[in-house]
Amino acid sequence: MRISGVGSALPEFRYPQETLTQALKLYWGERLENPEQFERLHAHMKVATRHLAFAMPRYLDFHGFGDTNAAWFEAAQELGERAIDAALDHAGLSRRDLNALIVVSVTGVASPSLDARLINRMDLRPDIKRTPIFGVGCVGGALGLSRAADHVRAYPEHNAVVLAVETCSLTLDREDFSTANLIATGLFGDGAAAVVVSGGRAAAARGPEILGSSSVFYPNTEEIMGWNISEKGFKIVLSPQLMELIRRNLGPDVDAFLSSHGLSAADIGSWVIHNGGPRVLEAMQDALGLKQGEARVSWDSLNRIGNLSSASVLMVLEDTLKDHRPKPGTFGVLLAMGPGFSSEIMLLRW
Repeated sequence: MRISGVGSALPEFRYPQETLTQALKLYWGERLENPEQFERLHAHMKVATRHLAFAMPRYLDFHGFGDTNAAWFEAAQELGERAIDAALDHAGLSRRDLNALIVVSVTGVASPSLDARLINRMDLRPDIKRTPIFGVGCVGGALGLSRAADHVRAYPEHNAVVLAVETCSLTLDREDFSTANLIATGLFGDGAAAVVVSGGRAAAARGPEILGSSSVFYPNTEEIMGWNISEKGFKIVLSPQLMELIRRNLGPDVDAFLSSHGLSAADIGSWVIHNGGPRVLEAMQDALGLKQGEARVSWDSLNRIGNLSSASVLMVLEDTLKDHRPKPGTFGVLLAMGPGFSSEIMLLRW
């Protein structure tokens, strides 16, 4: 089985980081106790531009969780459809060629879930196997890709697509002036990415082969990262213990996974890593012992679009496939971490 197509969709509303920083400063006014520190936090995110689901003036019309959740449902459908179509086009497949649909999103909720709306909107086949995934945050793109691979392993003639779509801008808590929330206002962006996984005769030779995957859950780490969700919406949870957790666990976990395939980190020529933010990326590089430039695609993605939560690692995969494609036979690792706290690791052969 292999990755046969990758596609993405970004909203049309793209803003320089400085524009967003100044807009928030103006909105908060005197309630922002230390504007200079706020500007420094945004500058330290290493983000040049971000895409928002809507033009900035519309955000003033949102007055509660109901408004922002309805806006998520509106934007997620449009972005999701575009991303899936782009991945199918890259794979040389049609909508009716899809046998399984896995949809990951943590920035909104709906029942029937987003996947059901996309099936109707896109006229996907009525016997499509669907799996909605909520609550896994930044690890979601890699986790969804692993589940798509599991499906194709069970049904070798099938094509499965995983869609990760996030509108992080709609989760902004306007009354939270904690450092964690101020960091989030400078880090997260909006967008969607989709990956088609194909097996057997269905597989087109367009992307890397999937050799295996591993899931690692770290017990009793629920408070490391996530959102507290209430009638007011989403309140960011981001513990300073996160970097220590990454540096302590990620290296041994990846080494154990690679060892089970008869490999070591020295055999890996391509790293597709979720761009979780400067400190997260630095901690992951340290834990993996990566040399200068080995995570360059992730850093470039962070600078260009920010952190798109679950969609980010799939965006990095797309950039790797299009502009930094490794030589045939090269082993690669796709990796993300997120709320739980957990890691999702996938071994690829290009």
